[in-house]
Amino acid sequence: MQGNDWGFASDLEDVSGQIAIVGIGDADYTKASGRTTQQIAAQATERALADAGLASTDIDGIMYIPFSGDQLTAEAYHSHFGTTHEMWVSEKGGGMVWAGSAPYDAALAIRSGKAKYVLNTFSVAWATQRPQMVGGPGQVHAEDLYKQNLEVPFGWFPQPVYFATIARRHMHEFGTTPAQLGAIAVACRRHATLHPSAIMRHKPLTLDDYLRSPLIADPFRKEDCCLISDGGAAYIMTSLERARDLPGPIIAVLGVGVGNSHTGAYWSQQGGFTSTPQVFAAPGAFAMAGVARDDVDVLTCYDPFTIVSLMQIEDMGFCPKGEGGRFVEGDTLHFDSGKLPYNTHGGMLSHAYVLGIAHVVEVVKQLRHAAAAQVPNATIGIYGGYTGPQASTLILGRQ
Repeated sequence: MQGNDWGFASDLEDVSGQIAIVGIGDADYTKASGRTTQQIAAQATERALADAGLASTDIDGIMYIPFSGDQLTAEAYHSHFGTTHEMWVSEKGGGMVWAGSAPYDAALAIRSGKAKYVLNTFSVAWATQRPQMVGGPGQVHAEDLYKQNLEVPFGWFPQPVYFATIARRHMHEFGTTPAQLGAIAVACRRHATLHPSAIMRHKPLTLDDYLRSPLIADPFRKEDCCLISDGGAAYIMTSLERARDLPGPIIAVLGVGVGNSHTGAYWSQQGGFTSTPQVFAAPGAFAMAGVARDDVDVLTCYDPFTIVSLMQIEDMGFCPKGEGGRFVEGDTLHFDSGKLPYNTHGGMLSHAYVLGIAHVVEVVKQLRHAAAAQVPNATIGIYGGYTGPQASTLILGRQ
């Protein structure tokens, strides 16, 4: 069994109730589209500005991740919108774990007067880039020197194999079953079929369908694995005071937490092999927000594989460690179950693979009561971000 000496929580200041998300925008979610990453991010940004009722000149802070070198930088923003004003710039934004932690850094910048309206974007064109065998997590891992020499030779590549090993270990330790992993895939697919822009909206999935699907990396079937797609999203943050002057309900940032693994991206060395750094991220976020697990109306998590969903649900404290399989059985994760609605847009398994930023957009839609698969009267929503070395917990609330 696992102790909790394999990671730690980042020390964060209290930013609860200081900023709100006031604008959201989805780019078009597609298979290979021929668009560039910056074109996708610019489209999402245009839609976020329109949603917030702001002009392009109002944005004086921009967040992205350097990641693949082609995100919407300040220079790209100015080039697209024809603006020239000074901007506060942070490379602590984007998707994955940073889609959840960006509001923390934005809150500090807004509080100190460095910016009034901060934009966070992330986009990918990996479906378009796929024929060139560039982009995507496979390239990132294959280019890592230690992984090339100490993981790949032992079969830990690509990602479905990597995470299938972790899923098998979870089954060995806790008795988790294929049908329990399938319950996650089925819930996400059902939500995608209700979402007008989900890539898998026309492909319903039953548990029987899932169990009949062939194995691709035991115990994974293809439905356990995320999509590869083109797409992106953006969201705009400002102070709570300015948010009150804008249209729409106030969706406030109530809590943020960040957890870290001592072994970084080398999960083969991680002590908590069947855990995620949500173990360390979630407690601080819940304490900052002053809410309990039972208060949560909708949960979204970065979900490259079903097992990562299951582990994060456990590690965030929605059920005891090892009981995630039994917890997610049946309709627990469905939007209309009254239990724990999960990835109500379909997640990366069935909506689109844009590395978590669409999850934050979905939580805001849920709290605005404007989602396609709407959870009745949702007031508290969470995004669980993840990269392997880190996890973030972002708690939002309707005020």
